[in-house]
Amino acid sequence: MTIPEPLNAEYIDSQYNLWKSDPDNVSKEWQFFFEGFKIGAAGEKAPQREAQPSEAGDLIQSRIEALIRRYRDLGHLLACTDPLTACPTDHPLLNLSAFDLDENDLDRTVRTRSLPDLDEAPLKDLLKLLRETYCRSIGVEYMHLQDPDERRWLQERMEPNRNRPDLSADDKKRILEKLAQSALFEGFLNKKYIAQTRFSLEGADALIPLLDFMFRLAAEKGCREIILGMAHRGRLNVQTNLLERSFEDIFAQFEHCYDPDNVAGAGDVKYHNGYLTDIEIVEGRPLRVYLVDNPSHLESVDPVVEGVARAREDLLETEEGYCVLPLLLHGDAAFAGQGIVAETLNLSQLAGYRTGGTVHVVINNQIGYTTLPEDARSTRYATDVAKMLMAPIFHVHGENPEAVVHVARLAAEYRREFQKDVVIDLICYRRYGHNEGDEPYFTQPGMYSRIKERPSVHQLYADQLTEDGVVGSDDLDATEKKIDSALNEAFDAIKNSACAFPMSDFYPDWEDFTGTYSHEPVDTAVDKDRLVSLAEKLNTPPEDFTPHSKLKKLLKNRMKAVEEGEGIDWGNAEALAFGSLLTEKIPIRLSGQDVRRGTFSHRHSVLMDQKTEDRYTPLNNLSDDQARFMVFDSLLAESSVLGFEYGYSLVRPRALTIWEAQFGDFSNNAQAIIDLYIASGQAKWQRLSGLTLLLPHGMEGLGPEHSSARPERFLQLCANNNMQVCNPTTPAQIFHLLRRQAKATWRIPLVVLSPKSLLRHPQAVSTRDELTEGEFQTVLDDPAKPESPKRAMICSGKLYYELAQRREDLNARDIVILRVEQLYPFPRARLERLVNQYPTVDQWCWVQEEAANMGAWSFIGPRLEILLDGPVRYIGRKTSSSPATGYPKVYRREQAAI
Repeated sequence: MTIPEPLNAEYIDSQYNLWKSDPDNVSKEWQFFFEGFKIGAAGEKAPQREAQPSEAGDLIQSRIEALIRRYRDLGHLLACTDPLTACPTDHPLLNLSAFDLDENDLDRTVRTRSLPDLDEAPLKDLLKLLRETYCRSIGVEYMHLQDPDERRWLQERMEPNRNRPDLSADDKKRILEKLAQSALFEGFLNKKYIAQTRFSLEGADALIPLLDFMFRLAAEKGCREIILGMAHRGRLNVQTNLLERSFEDIFAQFEHCYDPDNVAGAGDVKYHNGYLTDIEIVEGRPLRVYLVDNPSHLESVDPVVEGVARAREDLLETEEGYCVLPLLLHGDAAFAGQGIVAETLNLSQLAGYRTGGTVHVVINNQIGYTTLPEDARSTRYATDVAKMLMAPIFHVHGENPEAVVHVARLAAEYRREFQKDVVIDLICYRRYGHNEGDEPYFTQPGMYSRIKERPSVHQLYADQLTEDGVVGSDDLDATEKKIDSALNEAFDAIKNSACAFPMSDFYPDWEDFTGTYSHEPVDTAVDKDRLVSLAEKLNTPPEDFTPHSKLKKLLKNRMKAVEEGEGIDWGNAEALAFGSLLTEKIPIRLSGQDVRRGTFSHRHSVLMDQKTEDRYTPLNNLSDDQARFMVFDSLLAESSVLGFEYGYSLVRPRALTIWEAQFGDFSNNAQAIIDLYIASGQAKWQRLSGLTLLLPHGMEGLGPEHSSARPERFLQLCANNNMQVCNPTTPAQIFHLLRRQAKATWRIPLVVLSPKSLLRHPQAVSTRDELTEGEFQTVLDDPAKPESPKRAMICSGKLYYELAQRREDLNARDIVILRVEQLYPFPRARLERLVNQYPTVDQWCWVQEEAANMGAWSFIGPRLEILLDGPVRYIGRKTSSSPATGYPKVYRREQAAI
């Protein structure tokens, strides 16, 4: 019988339950189906009863269908994919006996309707087809895919050719050349720079032809850019033999022949640095490849690559679909072990983060430093985490380069067809230890004894092609001499000579921007008429749109505040800042958990019709020629999303890219991205970013995890004007700060300690004039302007309003309160001017809500003492291991004491 796909699960379950109670309760077709299913699932013998001829045929057929499905599902368990172990020859789930068949059935002709291009065949021929397709050098996991069209698409490309590549003689010669390039490059470095760490690719040489063929296919199919993220191993090899970086550039990094006085930033080790290049791997099809810089936290680059790819797609805006390919190379231990891998996979099909599918290549050395797989993961394969995404996984023998390039083609074509992720598990080994100075025999003597006996892959493949008559016995010698000559020429040119510091090109979009911060004011004012016009469009939904009644009132009040010029609150000022930038053709991307509405219901950038649930985004309805406002509620993750937005900001300097944390200290979960990229990317790799972080901060008695954005951590990372840390206290200040970030000619990250209670504080409002005049003030003077004060309090953030209220309650006219709105870069000149206006002050205090070992005190205290040429008194909470108390009464008592 024919059961349509997708199957009606409820109906099958009902039939199955009837069959279990009594087989005669269901039709004969269903009886045979369930008997065959039982045989296939458990390897049990079918109930023996005398069958009619037609019934016997149906029973055999059900067994055959179970066998075909089992090979498609589990054939990879018999695949010969490991260069270091003998090939498996048997598996109980794939034996004929598991299907109640035996050798006497091998000559029986069976129907094979589910196989492409094959209606019937002897069982032995069917077995041969299945084993050659699924149990040779390629093991495929794809039956977990829920879409039958995807499974069928793969079957039609694997089973007719039995997973054998269709390669021309020229293709095979190119594979041999790429393998030789890889091996000789590594061998040359090993001779010239003995024991210097380079993370050799030897043992995984097939990666080079894999990527070469994938690049070629991508270019042929219209791909314009590849965004490449990879770990250390093979990074230098990929740059020279695929990205066409000169040998001289690589050798210069080993020789350190540049002048140390002329280097840029702090630099990084050579196997971390990125590279941007334009190549023409297919004639007439230029291909730009960007190898993204990455630190030693290898998988942290995954979401960064996705962000770069999405940004490039948004910039190119092609009609033919995705023309940028994200390509991630992983290590096996890291792919299985690092949580950010799962987070990044989860980004794949989300509207705000979709990149048209990613090709993942796991360079499977079968070891992580000194740790073997049985100690590194709880799954059979290093790639099992990818099954969560319904992604096909190809396991391939790393010493069979033809199988490797066949898999590369399949993966690239699948990704293009279905715009989904796909995984290649390149099973190989590393010829040396974790690095070139490591001794692997300490911990894996048996494994490395086997590795030592393995000849180079290019030698193995050359012998195969010679035997097949594709190349002559002298062809490999000629190829090797050519490569050796080029290596030696480059080495001689660099050795014992001065060289320029190696720098790579970058996207031309950055030509108008610098990474040098300036204290000079940026004109961020917007005239009155524009503000009123923007307010009208922002707060007037279409006539047929039904907003929530509370929102209707909020929008009306926002409009009124702008018209009357008084009482502009935080959400209103932010919306006006966004709207003004969009109409100046500056795109904005905002993402994070619940950012459309805002965690504290202050933003409401996307309105929901209460009757139809249609969405309306006022910021995208301001003018016909405005820039785009992109706002996305993110998945419940921080590290991957912040990494993605950092990557996005790397290639879109003319856009304002913002990530908002649900609470400021949620950024803890993304600390690696902050440390390794945001704070240090410019110093290490000369990569600029204008990424903005909005981190709700402030003590409101909400407990340890909802109080502090941990400003002390950001301030500890501050040096050489690498980023801005600001704590604005008025709506006008956030208005000017956001506009400054977008309109300045410099691009450095901005960390905003954004408010919670101030979002609705009656005193934390601004006038329209404060938006139409001036700019962001790094320090705010006391609006009370006390005469001849004796005591000065310097603070930052919402505490100002509580101090001001307490001063009013006490009628303390001899106290002045100054607000530091920008903690870094430290506004020394501005603060000094204000300090000089109060010569009568004889006691200077720093006041903060945070514990003494947190907040800004450790950072700003020494700077204030230098500026004031005297001691500064600390007023605040005592030291603590927790950011805040969880007891409301204790919180109120502590706050009152301050």
